[in-house]
Amino acid sequence: MYPGTYAITDPNKLAIIMEPTGRKITYKELDSYSNKIAHLLREKGVKPGDVIAIFTENIPEFLFVAWAAQRSGLYYTAISSRLSHEEVSYIVNDSGAKAFFTSLDKAGVANQALADCPNVKSKYVVNGEFEGFLSLPEEIVSMPSTKIKDEVEGCDLLYSSGTTGRPKGVKLPIKFTEIGTAISVQMLLGGLYGANSNSIYLSPAPLYHAAPLRFTMAMQRIGGTSIIMEHFDPIGYLKLIEKYHVTHTQVVPTMFVRLLKLEESARNEYDVSSLRYVIHAAAPCPVPVKKDMINWFGPVLYEYYAGTEGNGFVSTDSYDWLKHEGSVGRPLLGKIHILDENSNELETGVDGIVYFEGGNNFEYLNDKKKTAESRSKQGYSTLGDVGHLDSDGFLYLTDRLSYMIISGGVNIYPQEVENLLVTHPKVLDVAVFGIPDPDFGEQVKAVVQPLDMSDASKELEEELISFCKSHLASFKCPKSVDFEAELPRHPTGKLYKRLLVDRYKSAGQPAIN
Repeated sequence: MYPGTYAITDPNKLAIIMEPTGRKITYKELDSYSNKIAHLLREKGVKPGDVIAIFTENIPEFLFVAWAAQRSGLYYTAISSRLSHEEVSYIVNDSGAKAFFTSLDKAGVANQALADCPNVKSKYVVNGEFEGFLSLPEEIVSMPSTKIKDEVEGCDLLYSSGTTGRPKGVKLPIKFTEIGTAISVQMLLGGLYGANSNSIYLSPAPLYHAAPLRFTMAMQRIGGTSIIMEHFDPIGYLKLIEKYHVTHTQVVPTMFVRLLKLEESARNEYDVSSLRYVIHAAAPCPVPVKKDMINWFGPVLYEYYAGTEGNGFVSTDSYDWLKHEGSVGRPLLGKIHILDENSNELETGVDGIVYFEGGNNFEYLNDKKKTAESRSKQGYSTLGDVGHLDSDGFLYLTDRLSYMIISGGVNIYPQEVENLLVTHPKVLDVAVFGIPDPDFGEQVKAVVQPLDMSDASKELEEELISFCKSHLASFKCPKSVDFEAELPRHPTGKLYKRLLVDRYKSAGQPAIN
């Protein structure tokens, strides 16, 4: 099952609705456009196993190109539309992309990036004309709208957000199976989350990220309709749920926080009773935030823990979560092991590095060292997270290993402090990390995005530190708090904490107040 199926059985059914522009794409159009692009790629000598790159904002053409690659047996690298030209160049060169697709909105950055990408043989603007690029609409006019003769399944080749260093390309093996062969995300969406051809899926996140891309394309294998937000905003999100009677949606915890910071009158204005599955992942969700969302939306929240690597999948529904508050669930794919730094198994309830046994075999492209570092002595693989299991086998995540603060020889996990501070009524977002300390090695620093920047003051700093100390051991609490109008958070929910940490590397760095 894939868009070509529904182009025959239900050609006028809507596959995509863009919001707020309201642009609509039928299954017939999705199938036709992607077929034409597939023919173009073959004409340009792009063959199964080759790589193409996509660098656009949320527009339908993104999915036209992705489906063209998927049905041509290609790897397709979706590049964050927020990156600089140097970052784009790095990913294009590292991936080995032979063809490059961008939009009018991103063509300026793309043009700079490709000046340093000698291996790109074809470059296109998907929705217009820009000097130095071929116009994709013009190039495919004469191409057939029927499928190519050697149609086989391809695969995405996605890069990490680069929140702790340079992005890593996650390469999964292409099996070159017959197009329409069921894939794991499709089975997950249909099996675990009950999606079918009548489902309405709301995607508020950027398509270049693994979860929105894979779930949206899986919904198009099932025959449902995907509502894709060009940009997330909390009121707009609620309006779309009511307008389209949305049944399925996938969000990140920062979106929950922004929804809950709305005035109660605004929250109650919209009917969300159509929701059946509100799926969330990407970062641990603070317990009070999740409780409040369940109270509001009902027991329709489904959390999972997984990575682009596909090496494991942990899941929980609202009912199990309420019995195991703070957990991300139990494994559905891959057995979990909690190991110390020497690959020794740890006891139940003890924090260690989370490893999966039995999931997908992946590699970090062109980086044997990082690939090796992701494996234990037993051959298990990790995403670099710290956590523990309870006696029922439920997994609790503590933080990223790379974010751990060591102060006076004591391990401090910033996520615990962040989860607390974000519940303060005057806080919209927060980042906690370690900065140099002459006596203890590191001390705890918090950078806060207030709900109202006019509240930023010494008084609020003292209030937040006191708030922490009333809930946590004093050594875990920030010694100081700075304020910033907006934190460098990726739309997918990932925080670019390294950008903040870099500001504090040298002693005497000015505060961000």
